[in-house]
Amino acid sequence: MSGWHELHAPAKLNLALVVGPLRDDGKHEVVTVLERLTLTDTVAVRRASETRVAGFADDTIVRAALDGLARIAPGAPRFEARIEKRIPVAGGLGGGSSDAAAALALGNELLDTPLRPDALDALAAELGADVPFFLHPGPQLGTGDGTTLAPLELPRDYVVLLALPEGASKSSTGAVYSAFDHRGGELGFETRRERLLAVLETARDPADLAGLPPNDLASSPIADELRDLGAFRADVTGAGPVVYGLFADRTRAERAEAAVARRGAQTRIAEPG
Repeated sequence: MSGWHELHAPAKLNLALVVGPLRDDGKHEVVTVLERLTLTDTVAVRRASETRVAGFADDTIVRAALDGLARIAPGAPRFEARIEKRIPVAGGLGGGSSDAAAALALGNELLDTPLRPDALDALAAELGADVPFFLHPGPQLGTGDGTTLAPLELPRDYVVLLALPEGASKSSTGAVYSAFDHRGGELGFETRRERLLAVLETARDPADLAGLPPNDLASSPIADELRDLGAFRADVTGAGPVVYGLFADRTRAERAEAAVARRGAQTRIAEPG
């Protein structure tokens, strides 16, 4: 049909996720290294008489993005969106956030007077901490509640193996943070933060990323297995449960993929996007 504007919405990795104490706004202080992947959903948007979203029955965030755009854009425009999902749902890969950012960008293109980037960023931050990242190109350092972004120069010559452990399901983000608080996870935040920043200052080769601190929110024995299989860095992304391994080349990633797939993990291979 005519009038559709389309974007690929990439998955993301948290190459590092350091979490600190609760802030006055009730959110946690974080420092995270965000990278996008070649694994993508596809989102298409066009103007319509009423806002509706097709293609993914469980969507709420794309609808919220388009409703938010209608709320602040002149003329209260309405949009139709369709989503083609490829990114595993609720795995820590940010698929919903990426879809929402793509919908915002596409809807903004369709306005007679598009919103300024700062207004679009503010709307994205209302939708979720990861959403603003997808409005910006390249790797980013997220600080504050995760929505304050700064571009990073990172080595990107590696292959990513994604593994979803058999039978794994994601706890709610709230539950994951509650468990973090219960175990006093914020202790040592400044030390972990400084370690992360020090690695970023000196990282020139992909293997240097191995020095980043581990994810503060989640861990998995599959990360240890991926390191044994040749990954120079392996960890959980976001609040999980997807585990990633970074490999020097595709051949090593494919060998590791075969090994973990034999034990029932769902796997994908991607690259920095």
